[in-house]
Amino acid sequence: MKILLSLLHIALSIFLMVVVLMQHRKQGGFGGVFGGGTQADMGQWQRFTSLTKLTVVLAALFMLTSLLLALL
Repeated sequence: MKILLSLLHIALSIFLMVVVLMQHRKQGGFGGVFGGGTQADMGQWQRFTSLTKLTVVLAALFMLTSLLLALL
């Protein structure tokens, strides 16, 4: 079980790196990092590109496998 989970974790990390590197660079800089966003930005999941959604899902799965490996 631990070997299978480790292999899944390695595969997820590689896919996550590839997906992050494939994304386009935004020219906005750090504008929204320090509270630049508004309340209207909360419902923007529909406006995300499919690549961004894939990044979020892969990151969540990566964190889940990290936690599971830490518990084993």
